[in-house]
Amino acid sequence: MESELRIPADQARRKIEAGRAILVCAYDDEEKCRKFMFEGALTLKQFEERLDSLPEDVDILFYCA
Repeated sequence: MESELRIPADQARRKIEAGRAILVCAYDDEEKCRKFMFEGALTLKQFEERLDSLPEDVDILFYCA
């Protein structure tokens, strides 16, 4: 498993658009997360609810503003 602390936004966008990554807002406060939500991102709660059904071969990219 590869682990990086940060990746450039353009690289993250390419991975997401190619279906090789999932974007997750890292705020556990739903209201704060909605305020900073990027299109197509999951909230932390949604991510936790779907964790068992997510593909194993995609990167999970967490962000906070």
